[in-house]
Amino acid sequence: MWNVEVDADKCTGAGLCVDNCPTGVYEMVDNKAVPAHAEECIGCETCMEVCPTGACLVTEV
Repeated sequence: MWNVEVDADKCTGAGLCVDNCPTGVYEMVDNKAVPAHAEECIGCETCMEVCPTGACLVTEV
């Protein structure tokens, strides 16, 4: 199981996590990424790799 977080203060709304997540974990809400479907996370960390501000964090629980 994976914990998925987005630091709203760091998120600039680039949407790269939304566009690149293979399982559709993220949605844009008020120009910020939100892990709306965190239960779908497979822990690939693609979101962390593509986020230009380091706002995405995926940790194993």
